[in-house]
Amino acid sequence: MHVNQEQLPFSCYGSYFVLSQSRGSGQRSDGLYLRNVRGGDEKWGELFHIELVREDGRAVHYEVRMTPSQLTLDAGGEQGATFCFAAPHVLRVRSLGVRVRLTMETGAYDYAFQTEPASALVNSFTQTVRLRLAMREGELSLDAPWNGVKSARVVITFVPDEKTGAAECALEEFITVRQGNEGHDTFGECVAKQEGTYRDWLDHVLPVPQEFAEGRELAAYITWSSVVSPSGLLTRPAMYMSKNWMTNIWSWDHCFNAMALARGNPQLAFDQIMLFFDCQDASGVLPDFLNDSFALWNCCKPPIHGWAVGWMMERSDFFTLERLRELYEPLAKWTSWWLVHRKQSAEGLYCYHHGNDSGWDNSTVFAEGVPVESPDLAAYLCLQMETLSQIAERLGQHSEAREWHDRYEQLLHDLLQRFWTGERFVARMASSGQAIEADSLLLMMPIVLGERLPATVRDRVVAALKQTDGFLTEHGFATERIGSSSYVPDGYWRGPIWAPSTMLIVDGLRKAGEDSFAREIARRFCRMAQNCGMAENFDAQSGRALRDPAFTWTSSVYLILAHEYV
Repeated sequence: MHVNQEQLPFSCYGSYFVLSQSRGSGQRSDGLYLRNVRGGDEKWGELFHIELVREDGRAVHYEVRMTPSQLTLDAGGEQGATFCFAAPHVLRVRSLGVRVRLTMETGAYDYAFQTEPASALVNSFTQTVRLRLAMREGELSLDAPWNGVKSARVVITFVPDEKTGAAECALEEFITVRQGNEGHDTFGECVAKQEGTYRDWLDHVLPVPQEFAEGRELAAYITWSSVVSPSGLLTRPAMYMSKNWMTNIWSWDHCFNAMALARGNPQLAFDQIMLFFDCQDASGVLPDFLNDSFALWNCCKPPIHGWAVGWMMERSDFFTLERLRELYEPLAKWTSWWLVHRKQSAEGLYCYHHGNDSGWDNSTVFAEGVPVESPDLAAYLCLQMETLSQIAERLGQHSEAREWHDRYEQLLHDLLQRFWTGERFVARMASSGQAIEADSLLLMMPIVLGERLPATVRDRVVAALKQTDGFLTEHGFATERIGSSSYVPDGYWRGPIWAPSTMLIVDGLRKAGEDSFAREIARRFCRMAQNCGMAENFDAQSGRALRDPAFTWTSSVYLILAHEYV
């Protein structure tokens, strides 16, 4: 498999190291960078700008080739450099006929010094990591003048051995003390091991029809390479949304990744679900997003966890009684938090305080103000209560099972009374109960309830979804009605197609008896993603990839839809 390094970062399972291209920003030059994705997306994480240079320091032009196991900078005539991982925390680089130059733009207190003739230590306060660089062949040249509090600059050059023309270095990342297990494998052995690791992952990725095989391997690489090892607040192996710039995990994104892993890698799937419950607040709320060093609590994400867990329980026998016991109380607390803390009045239902809480940040449902009672939230809570009832029953907690089931039935009744006008679903201002006029696909999301909705309600929602002058395009469902005055092709949740909304609606359509329509939407989405890449979202009319081009929840939804719904 050869992948486009202009769009996809080069990394491996478990690593916080990333090699990726930058078009330049501020003082940052265009080119290839070694980055560190610790600390989330508030920083780009650049450690070094990477160049190939001649002996006189002039830059050498190269072409980039990349596979899951190695990234090669081809300077022609067997000259160039290749990068691979010896371990998640150890990156190896080997060059032939050229020098490799690493340049760090230093911030406050960043410094480097030579530790031995062939090794150096770099302490990046800016990126909160330390690095040891040790030559295995050739020499290391360090230019790091001290200015009293930091190195004024750090420039490291790998100088080839005079006899062989080759240079090779191991770059080891560490936080406190070195792990010291970079190993003694040759460069070729490191490449072969990484290829084997990736192939093993690929063997466990959901199978898909042949027409979607190319997209399957792209999705497999993105999901495999986006996992980071447990560290700091991340108590388990964690699949980031991307190692481009969306280097966090949001507390609904992880559900879709878990669903795609449920059959082939159930332990990792369970880890993805439990990551947020491991850091759950005592009140029951989950943070908006999480990375190794920070959790944001200013908003949250919608409670789709019960829907996702219920979906997985139907498809995997991994949910043993022991694991259900581990999950039940946190899921119940998360549900109860909404019931206790997000109700504005006795007459109203549960509300979002901001569009971010819904996951649809700038949806037109929130254009008039907040807080907002939205029918999708009530639908998700219905499904979460239903799942809790099923888990309690399996755990032998029959009275709790009945209680959750009764709550589910009552909320379903209230949802229809509060939000169904007889023709469509509406949202309401929580303060006044006034209906909100909006052309957002968010108001169609109660279709996720499927067969639980009354037939007349189902039929009207399905009919609205099928309208060619509404949300439906040749690529799937736009998140804002195409004819709306608020529709924007790259308007985030005011137009583009997204993987999560597609997955939720397709599952709801199938459960509503619209199997053929569900399959058609799944096929449209998969064709678009395979042709345009696993982007964060897509232009609804052209299918063009938008925003981050290497997104894991898009990859996971692609795999689920191609495997099961196509």
